[in-house]
Amino acid sequence: MKFSLIKTTAFICAATCAAAAFSLAGCGRIARGIDKSVEGVPNRLTRQEDIIANFATGQTEGFFASHGWANHQMFNCEWNGANAVIEDGVMNMSVTKAEGQTPQGFDYYGAEYRSAEKFGYGFYSVCMKAADCSGVISSMFTYTNGPWDEIDIEILGKNMTQVQFNYYTDGKGDHEYLYSLGFDASADFHEYAFDWREDCITWYVDGKAIYRATKDIPSHPQQIMINVWNCIGFDGWSGKFDEGALPATAQYKWIAYSPN
Repeated sequence: MKFSLIKTTAFICAATCAAAAFSLAGCGRIARGIDKSVEGVPNRLTRQEDIIANFATGQTEGFFASHGWANHQMFNCEWNGANAVIEDGVMNMSVTKAEGQTPQGFDYYGAEYRSAEKFGYGFYSVCMKAADCSGVISSMFTYTNGPWDEIDIEILGKNMTQVQFNYYTDGKGDHEYLYSLGFDASADFHEYAFDWREDCITWYVDGKAIYRATKDIPSHPQQIMINVWNCIGFDGWSGKFDEGALPATAQYKWIAYSPN
């Protein structure tokens, strides 16, 4: 039953996400620096005790890899558990070329890893290194479909020196904030985080507050997810997919959560 529920949830997400992406594809958003909205907000880094999935120690209870189905729409791959592999203390999540077509009729496999449990307001963070491949998205986000609430951290394959923050409340998005990192997100591990509260969401990079949103904040508990996938039909947003750069692998050291 759990697998069927998750599969249905993701399919609904795919359909609605695809509609929202039309506003992203040609928006021409310009990367910005630290926003005035976080003036006076103190630095905040993840505490060791708040890590709930630690790939170095094998502490992964409550998380599982998606397998054997696809989101469709703008997601041009099928989720494959074999593309999410813990090795040498890190989670390696890859987009790969399939031999022939996948069972769902795709030419590519992607990777997704998610919590079984839903979580509420709190501080969410991840230590990750993005996949360096145009057209491939490396992410950490939270999501639920009843109604569709979502909070995103996404590194878009077209530019490894930027990260996009976004959120959806009852299916309504258009809250993107594109931040210029000042470093190559595929070159080393960095901490990305957001603090979700009833009246605001504050995003952080390496402990430093970057941007705060205060309008129409999501309110429903959500699953924690990380995924790596190749986009189709929205080159202006993701970059034109570079099949020649496959396999494209993002790496994750840990995922953390601390309730407010």
